[in-house]
Amino acid sequence: MAVKIKTKNGTIDVSNDVIATVVGGAATDNYGVVGMASKNQIRDNINEILKRENYARGVVIKQEANGIAIDVYIIVGYGTKISEISKNVQSKVKYSLESMLGISANSVNVFVQGVKLLND
Repeated sequence: MAVKIKTKNGTIDVSNDVIATVVGGAATDNYGVVGMASKNQIRDNINEILKRENYARGVVIKQEANGIAIDVYIIVGYGTKISEISKNVQSKVKYSLESMLGISANSVNVFVQGVKLLND
């Protein structure tokens, strides 16, 4: 399902894969985030950090009446403050969606799927 943006010249459809790539890039750009994790590690049988082309597996996008709700699954570095990293991810994702795509996110939910040593 795509997000539809209505303009005076017509409509713009933004696919969920594009949104997931923007969200994943914004999330991994924060200090303390080692990478993206799969939203369903048991089904996907993945216990590793997702690469850029697989960010859609670590992001869930839900349509709402006046925007979207986003779930982001991340892996953080050991010794970092998880609450601060989560707040930074939330604000960076909301800002990136607004500035790059013109889409407002009603909520950004961050799920920490694991902690990894930074020197591994």
